[in-house]
Order: sequence, then structure tokens, then C-alpha cells
Amino acid sequence: MTLMIPFDNSYARLPNSFYARQAPVPVRAPRLIAFNSDLAQILRITPGEVHEMAEAFSGNALPEGAEPIAQLYSGHQFGNYNPQLGDGRAVLLGETVGTDGVRRDIQLKGSGPTPFSRQGDGRAWLGPVLREYVVSEAMHALGIPTTRALAAVKTGEAIFREGPMPGAILTRVAQSHLRVGSFQIFAARGQLDSLRRLTDYAIQRHYPQADGPMGLLRAVVDAQSQLIAAWMSVGFIHGVMNTDNCSISGETIDYGPCAFMDNYHPNTVYSSIDRMGRYAYSNQPEIAVWNAAQLATALIQQFDDKEAAVAEATEIVHGMPDLMQQNWLARFRAKIGLVTQEDGDLEMISDLLNCMAQNQADFTNTFRALGGDQARDQFTDPQAFDQWARGWRSRLSREKKPAEVINKANPTFIPRNHRVEQMIQAAVQGDFAPFHRLNNVLSRPYGDQPGALDLTRPPAQDEVVQATFCGT
Repeated sequence: MTLMIPFDNSYARLPNSFYARQAPVPVRAPRLIAFNSDLAQILRITPGEVHEMAEAFSGNALPEGAEPIAQLYSGHQFGNYNPQLGDGRAVLLGETVGTDGVRRDIQLKGSGPTPFSRQGDGRAWLGPVLREYVVSEAMHALGIPTTRALAAVKTGEAIFREGPMPGAILTRVAQSHLRVGSFQIFAARGQLDSLRRLTDYAIQRHYPQADGPMGLLRAVVDAQSQLIAAWMSVGFIHGVMNTDNCSISGETIDYGPCAFMDNYHPNTVYSSIDRMGRYAYSNQPEIAVWNAAQLATALIQQFDDKEAAVAEATEIVHGMPDLMQQNWLARFRAKIGLVTQEDGDLEMISDLLNCMAQNQADFTNTFRALGGDQARDQFTDPQAFDQWARGWRSRLSREKKPAEVINKANPTFIPRNHRVEQMIQAAVQGDFAPFHRLNNVLSRPYGDQPGALDLTRPPAQDEVVQATFCGT
């Protein structure tokens, strides 16, 4: 059987100023670690022999129809504008239109230097590749919009970070790789024709119902509002919400120093480079609004009547916090078993979260346990939970099947940081069994899997992951 990918590459048909044509740089001895056959079916990909797929997903042999490019963009990084970024270690092979009618990018990440590498080697080491594979597929199973992993390949080469590391390449799939920074770069350069062309392209590809640039802004604000509420509901911390990591499609993108909380605390930070807590768990909604404001600033540049455009964009962006709060409240109502709406629900949820923070309660296990009778065991002071639960149980008496609602809204399994780190360490030693086990268990996060209960355990003191790293 021969690998076949039905490419239809719309972005490569845009002007050359949007990207650099760049072939992947070949590697010495590619070895296929994983191939996502379920995703491949959606993409209408016909798998090939294992060796053939290793060659293709390492970039050594381009599949027929591929038009490899590195995309251009800029972005704010930790609040500071960088006038040119771009794909420094990734190559977009092309696009497919899936069985569901959705157009998606297929990109190699870690495929070698590009014109945008800024003196980097353009490579990735095995740890971040496996982390993104596991976490992005787990997010998909959780029902959260995300890029996905199609394949992972070891390159047979060492790359150097703190020391020599095994090299790897991830094949990433996204509804597109358009970011806020994709618009910022043309706005900052005053290239208004390119900005208009990109705006039209984004509308046609993602939001055909949108009416012009402000319609695009409304659609992105809505998508991002839903996305951030979804992150918050599972205790996910992106870790590096720069504008070049903010997807126009509303998908989670760029799993660098990301992590899921164990014990709940609103100020939790894992990213090793986020020293001031800009992207802490509780700050994510505020940063999403800030990013939307940067998109608005870029889109406004193409209007002749700037004053009217500023007024409309301001109204859209200023409405985002309320929109996010509505999405957040809907998700957290479900997490405590509520379908109907009452005035005191927000206060009840906030009281629970405050109690969890004060009593070192595990975020995932506490909410899941609300469907049974073990939730109090998650608190250092169980009586603090009991006090909160009296009002909650009274509220539940007015609901129809709260336990069922709770179990549908709260996963049993998440990619816990210490398990991901243990998986990476095993893989570095050549043992991929933990990697495959995590993927298998996390593909069914809401079910009960008696043979995988060890993966629900929070880290012991010597297993706590204090910081996560970009590392690619």
C-alpha cells in the first residue's frame, strides 16, 4: 500500500509575501513512533508501509501534491511586540478537505531551519513532540477545540539543548495555522492589500457567515471565549498565550509549557519562562481579551473610516469578558450538576473554588467525585467541604439527574504532568509503552477504566512537576 494524501493547498496559492517556500531538511534515520489512523481516515489519507510513512512524516520524502511552505507572522510575546516571527521550525506540507468537509493543514514540526528560524536549528527533541502528541489528543477527547497529532517520528539524530537529546518530528493537523500575529505583521508593515487579502481568506475559510473584518473579529472573539472557558473547566494552563499562539479558528495551538493543574489554585503557573505569572490559570480570560484587542488593532488598519472602525471594534472587544463569563458559568454549572440557572449559582461555584484552594483539593478528582460521595476526601479539612455541600445539595434537589450531568462534564483522566514527564523519560530510554498507554487511556477520559486508576493519582511529593519548558 502506498501513502496517499489528497492535498488541496489553498494557502500556497496566496501571494509569496505570505510565506517562504521551504522543503523539510532530511534526517538520518527516521523511525515511526506513532500514526493516528483514526485521524487519517477523517483526512482521507491512505496509509502506506511503516518505512514509507517514516520517510514522509520526517520530511525525507514529500508525498505527491505537497507544497511545503513556512508561514510568515509576527506577534506579542509576553506583551512585547516582535516584528517578525514566522515558522522557525515548522513546514506546512499542505491541506486536505476531510470526510467531514473541513479543510485542515498538515504541518511538520521540528523539520529543520527556515528563513524565519532566527539562528535556531529548526529541530525538536523527543520530549516536547511526545508531550504535544499526548496532550493535544487528550484535549480532543475532552471535547476541546485543538490541533491534533497525526504522526510522531524519531529522526535518528541528536539535537542539543541542555545537552544531546534524541530528535523527533511531530505531524500536526489544524483547521489552519492563522494566528493573531498573521494579521499583525501586515498591519504593522502597512501592507494593507495583504491585510485585506488575508482577512478575506480567513473569512472564507473559517467564518463564511462573517460580514467583513468586524464580522471576523466577532467570530474570533466568540470562538476564543468558548475555548478559554473550556480550558478553565478542565484546569488547563496554556503557559504561553502570546498573540502568535492565538489561533483564529478558535483551536488550542502550540503546546509548549502547557500543563493541567493538580491541586487547585487560581494563580498556578507552570511555564518556566513566565516569571511574572502573566499567563497564570486565572489570568487566561484577561489575556484572551488582550489578544483580541491586538487583532482588532490590526484589522482596523484596513478601514478608511478609522473612527467608526475603532468604535465598533471597541464594542466587540469590551463585550468579550461577559461572553467568556457566560461560557464559563455554563461549563462550571454542569461541573457541579446544574442544568437550570439560578441567581446564586456563580457565588456557589466561587465558594467551592475558594474552598478547594484553601484545602489543597485536586481539581480533577474533586469535581469528578461530586458525582459520588468521596469529594470531601479531597480536602485537608473535610468539614469545609461539608459546610459548602449543604447549600449545594439543596440546590441539586431541584435538578433532574445531577450525577449524570457531573460525570459528563468532569473527566476521570487528564494528562497529569508527572505522568507525562515519566512517559518522556521512559521514551528517551527507548521504552514507548507508557506513551502508548497514556494515549489509549486518555482517548476515553470520561469513562471508568479500573485498570488505569493509577493515572488518576495526584503526584507524590517527589513527583511534583514545578515547571514545564518549551524545549523544542
